[in-house]
Amino acid sequence: MTETPNRGIVVISGGSAANNLVDVFNTIRESKDCRLSYIIPISDNGGSSSELIRIFGGPGIGDVRIRLIPDSPMNSERTAIKSLFNHRLPSEGTAASQEWLSIVDGTSGLWQSIAPAKKELIRSFFNSLNLEILKRARPPSSTFDFTSASVGNLFLTGARLFSGSFESAIYLLGSICGVQSDIVRVIPAINSNFSHHISATLADGTVIVGQNSISHPSAATALGHDPRARRPSLLLADGDDFDDTDLSDLSDTVYEEDYLPGSLATLRNKNIAFSKAENEDLPCRIDRIWYINPYGQEIRPPANPRVLEALDDAQAIVYSIGSLYTSIIPAIILRGVGKSIVTSPARHKILILNGSMDRETGPPCQGLVASEFVEAIVRAGEESCGRHPASFRHHHDFRASASSREKRGPHTRIPYTSYVTHVLHLDGPGTPHVDRDRLAEMGIETLRLYGRKILLKTGDGDLVVGAKYDSTALTQALEVVLGKKGDAMVSGLGRRNTLDPTRREKK
Repeated sequence: MTETPNRGIVVISGGSAANNLVDVFNTIRESKDCRLSYIIPISDNGGSSSELIRIFGGPGIGDVRIRLIPDSPMNSERTAIKSLFNHRLPSEGTAASQEWLSIVDGTSGLWQSIAPAKKELIRSFFNSLNLEILKRARPPSSTFDFTSASVGNLFLTGARLFSGSFESAIYLLGSICGVQSDIVRVIPAINSNFSHHISATLADGTVIVGQNSISHPSAATALGHDPRARRPSLLLADGDDFDDTDLSDLSDTVYEEDYLPGSLATLRNKNIAFSKAENEDLPCRIDRIWYINPYGQEIRPPANPRVLEALDDAQAIVYSIGSLYTSIIPAIILRGVGKSIVTSPARHKILILNGSMDRETGPPCQGLVASEFVEAIVRAGEESCGRHPASFRHHHDFRASASSREKRGPHTRIPYTSYVTHVLHLDGPGTPHVDRDRLAEMGIETLRLYGRKILLKTGDGDLVVGAKYDSTALTQALEVVLGKKGDAMVSGLGRRNTLDPTRREKK
């Protein structure tokens, strides 16, 4: 297939939330006859990814895997392949190991409807990974835990270890799943065979290490309220404090050859379990996200060159729904990304605001409003350019004339619209507040869309905790912004059968 001459659409966000909009983005790509690029962070260290990182190192691959497995017609081979790669092993250790072996030896029922040639190709990487697991095993102190492991994650890891290239593994999985790589690209934010972790600094100076602990911690102590907690600039390459550690338990989790001396034990936890529904609130807002090396020291990794290539050839940039500080910001703060967003030929830079609040955008008493989502993106982009957020944290007027953009020095403030031109949002209980007047002052247009209520079942009755985008309404709104159609259809929250013309809410 010849490459389309039209500039592409770039979607920034990982996580499961953005996966619900894949059909929307595919429809827009078809209508604009262009390439679609997903920029996915690789800092996830929770769930089964944590076990793969503990044993093999390497990037967090869960979000990449999900975006590589599209929906397919029922009763097809692609449906069977999707079921295989989306399958999770049982939550009980012995049963998980037994099911893994049945997949490796080809006797599992998951192989039904998959052609023998493709089955043996996939199995070859499972067998390669299984051999690596056996080679690294040091019973009883260090063995691989298959509990709740994602089969797709295991395949990606096996392919990465075999080829020596993360992007080669992505290409292989996408090819097997029928993703047309010349049309839809899934691009890791960092092209690396190594783990890249993030930390968060809260407004009160508390430091949280690791994406899982920031977004949905597995334990109430994940905040680490420790009076001896060190600030980011003071983190030393001395690992965790072992004064309070029960050394008698170390033999169950650590083998002396597995990790660099002095690296942080919190970054090599075993099979981190978590719940997205039940999380303690943060004591105050997140102030900053930053990358760390295995010793906890701050680093500034460069972006994958393919990320910059996609941004430099984009007609539109979309910040999709997803966790602001762990799915979107980790891609923006990488070196080179901020500059590419600002100088991109993209005329439209669209933030699709989340339909509900989460732990990262709280605490509930002072949840982020829409303009603060935008400010967080701008701060991250400016930090990517080497301008430290402390220099503009309390000076949010980034407006500047278009004629001055080429003359900007390292400390010149830039317009908000260099990063965000439109905010698409839902309305109603549980959704982020949209301060339209402030957004209008920033030069940003807002469009309110139709959505369905998200209800939480409680003993006292249903509680509205947010809203979910309607795919048709969101598609039409994006087409309005991008210029394909003259109007879109939106409705009041919860009114499923009444459609009204889109209202451009720019004041």
